[in-house]
Amino acid sequence: MNPGEEPASRPETPLRALIRDFLEDLEERRGSSRHTVRNYGSDLSQFAEFLEAKRAPEHEPAGPGPVDTAVLRAYLGSLHERGLSSTTVARKLAALRSLYRYLTRSGAVDRDPARALRAPRTPARIPTRMEMDEVEALLRAPDPATPLGCRDLAILELLYGTGLRVSELVGLNLADVNPGSRILRVLGKGGKERVVPFGEVAADALGPWLRARAEVQGTGGDSEAVFLNARGGRLSDRSVRTVVRRYLGEAGLVRLAGSVSPHTLRHAFATHLLDHGADLRSIQELLGHTSLATTQKYTHVSTARIFEVYSKAHPRQAGGSEKGE
Repeated sequence: MNPGEEPASRPETPLRALIRDFLEDLEERRGSSRHTVRNYGSDLSQFAEFLEAKRAPEHEPAGPGPVDTAVLRAYLGSLHERGLSSTTVARKLAALRSLYRYLTRSGAVDRDPARALRAPRTPARIPTRMEMDEVEALLRAPDPATPLGCRDLAILELLYGTGLRVSELVGLNLADVNPGSRILRVLGKGGKERVVPFGEVAADALGPWLRARAEVQGTGGDSEAVFLNARGGRLSDRSVRTVVRRYLGEAGLVRLAGSVSPHTLRHAFATHLLDHGADLRSIQELLGHTSLATTQKYTHVSTARIFEVYSKAHPRQAGGSEKGE
C-alpha cells in the first residue's frame, strides 16, 4: 500500500486524495523517510475520519474547502477529550500544519486555517543521561569475534564517539569514510554535508568491521553502505535501535531499559564533552546544529546533574549525607 492509500472498500474523498498527494510530495520531492510519511499518514487519516463522522450521509464527502480554524480547534478539542497527551496533540497539529501549508502553496485552498493555531504546551523533558561507566559497559557488550559483533561494536563506538544522528549513521557510504585521517563525510539535515572527526578507539572498532564487511555483503549485497544487515542490505534506523536495546540488556543496564535509544548516545557524546570542558560552539559544530539554542539544551542536562550532586552531597540539603548542626 502506498503512503496514505486507502483500503479498496473505502471511497477516496476529496480530502483523502489531497492527503495522498501531500504524502507523495513528502516522500518523493522532500525525501522524508518512510517512517515519517507513515506517521503523517496515520495522523491525517484520523483527521479525515473526524470530518467524515461529523457529516451527515446525504451531504457531499468531506473536502478541504469547508475546513476552517474553528473546525481544526474542534478536532484538537476532541483529541484532548480522548485523553491524549499534549505531546501527541502537538504532533498531530504539526501534521495538519504541514498539510495545509502544502495545500495553500498548491492552490487547493485559499487560506491556511491551521496558521492561527498554537500548539499545546508540552512539559519540558530532560533526556536520560548515561554515565561514563554505563557507556563503557554498553561498549563492552558486543562480541568482536563475529562479523556482526564487529559491526555492532563499530556502530556503538561511532554513535558515542561522533554524536551522529542514527539517520546519518545508516546513510554512510564507504566513500564517506577515511579511517586513516579519522574523518567522516556526513549528509546531515537539509542535505548539508559536514565533516565529522572520530577518535582512535572508534577507528579501532571500525577497521575490523570494514575488513569483515565483505563476508556479510556476499555477492548480491549493498556495495556502498558502510553498515549492513545480516542479509547484506543497508542497515535501517530501526535495526540500529534494536542493536542498542539488545546490548543494554546484555550489559545489565536495567536502569536504562526502555528509556535509551541511539539518540541517547548522541546526548551522552555532547554532555560528556561539556562535562570535560568543551565549549558550546564546538559542540554545536560537532553535532551539526544550525542554531546554538538547540545545543544549549545540553547545558540543561548538565545543570540538572549539578543540582542532583549538590542535593545528595551538601549537608544542608534534605538528601545530604550529614545534617548541619
